Amino acid sequence: MPPFRPVVPPEELDRLDFADRVLHATRDLTEVWRHLRTHEPVRRQPPGDGLAGYWMLTTHHDITAAYRDTKNLTSERGNVLDALRGGGDSAGRRMLSLTDGARHSDVRQVLTKTFSLRGLEALGLRIRAMARRLIGEALERGTCDFAVDVAKEIPLAAICDLLGVPIHDRERIFALTSTMVASETPTLTPAAAWRAKNEVLYYFANLSEGRRTAPADDIVTLLTSAHVNGDGLTDDEIVFNCYSLILGGGETTRMAIGGAVLAFLENPGQWRAWQSGEATVEAAVDEVLRWTTPSMHMARMALRDCAIGGADIRAGDIVTLWNVSANRDEKAFDRPDDFVLSRSPNKHVALGGGAHFCLGSHLARLEIGAVLEALRDLVADLEPAGEPARIYSNFLGGVCSVPVALKAR
Repeated sequence: MPPFRPVVPPEELDRLDFADRVLHATRDLTEVWRHLRTHEPVRRQPPGDGLAGYWMLTTHHDITAAYRDTKNLTSERGNVLDALRGGGDSAGRRMLSLTDGARHSDVRQVLTKTFSLRGLEALGLRIRAMARRLIGEALERGTCDFAVDVAKEIPLAAICDLLGVPIHDRERIFALTSTMVASETPTLTPAAAWRAKNEVLYYFANLSEGRRTAPADDIVTLLTSAHVNGDGLTDDEIVFNCYSLILGGGETTRMAIGGAVLAFLENPGQWRAWQSGEATVEAAVDEVLRWTTPSMHMARMALRDCAIGGADIRAGDIVTLWNVSANRDEKAFDRPDDFVLSRSPNKHVALGGGAHFCLGSHLARLEIGAVLEALRDLVADLEPAGEPARIYSNFLGGVCSVPVALKAR
């Protein structure tokens, strides 16, 4: 299956706007990332369109170090490029991913048990059953859009189950979350994204208010009843953390699962290797995460003057960590541009790193693994049934459509 994005030559580097959501959806930046890692691993992007300039980190070494560097870099002003260039994220210190230090550790501890392997046992059984059911239904039809019919449904159901979102609200929640930081068309306006974010916040404000008088066995109730250092969480902390969980728990894994099937279509040898048991589920899941890298970048703000990779960073500078480049770094991975399910070791940064390592990592691995196992057990062959389509975003990377024909074992 041929690639569907033209490769950008490094000669175009100075003309590229890495904040452009259309760029990442329509063009392949593999050669640009390779050039940057080799010749300009810490690059300064100048200001443009009235927005601040920013630093770009592209090597695995610099990015893993930056994730651990809470002394010089903070996520409390924002953790994505658009938010930081827009003056900062309003959820700073009120959302777990935008909180550092002791407060971050304390609030994270409230949620850790729910997202532990033991805490996810019952949900894991439902996810595995759902994966087999959805793929079985796709086999009966013969064709499906895997990104829509399977990859969308499993993460959405799982995170909504955990948050206690009623089934009748879930399609609405998906419509909103899928347009907050990305879209299926290049025409989404910042105002539309802003409206979607606010609708989600309003939804969880109402849901959390209801849980105070009618508690349930879900995360919203957990947050409304939690106490940290003797005090309950603020209303803002509850709502912003629900927002973060529904976005992170649904969208990133959707990208990984859809991308896994696209990877099989593009690499039939690895599909056969998976069918014949040449890789463990654990290794295959890690390679899917490395290969797809749903969170293309994360961002930090410099707290003080510091040096990164030989570059002088000033206090207040925006620093972007391009995971999508780090996960193809020749110094960190053997044959990084090959999809190899049995890859080991595989120290990818698809789930971030340091104190902000993905809270839902076990859930994401469980969901991806359930789909991979169902594919191996139920599907004899898969072939493309149309052109795949990518989402438009400078933060999330992946596919929103993967038409595929399936043949049962």
